Amino acid sequence: MSASKKTIENSNRLRYIRALERFHKSIISYLSNTKELTHEGFNKKIDNASKILKRVQVIDLYKGDLQDLQKLVTKIISYKDTQREMDEIKSEILYSSNQLDKNKNARRYKKDKHINSKYDEWE
Repeated sequence: MSASKKTIENSNRLRYIRALERFHKSIISYLSNTKELTHEGFNKKIDNASKILKRVQVIDLYKGDLQDLQKLVTKIISYKDTQREMDEIKSEILYSSNQLDKNKNARRYKKDKHINSKYDEWE
């Protein structure tokens, strides 16, 4: 029994999302944990991490967080052969990554105690 078309599309989509997340996580880990950053090491890390992306088919993403992740990954790849300072590249990538995480967590954690209408009947 073969899988349906929808199941195949969904599995390809998930495979692409996981590849994006894996690429992002590996670059962020490299930038955070490496003491001596060099252009050669950074370019080599991008080459190694992009092998993951080359294995999967590019899928159109419609969710805002995933689109932001996709833009961040393309931004990281665009820094590959630039002549900019590594500290500047590192700060821009880490800032963008933190903003992405901040946007994800903003919707995930909402406290009910900050909603005033919930406690109006107590007064």
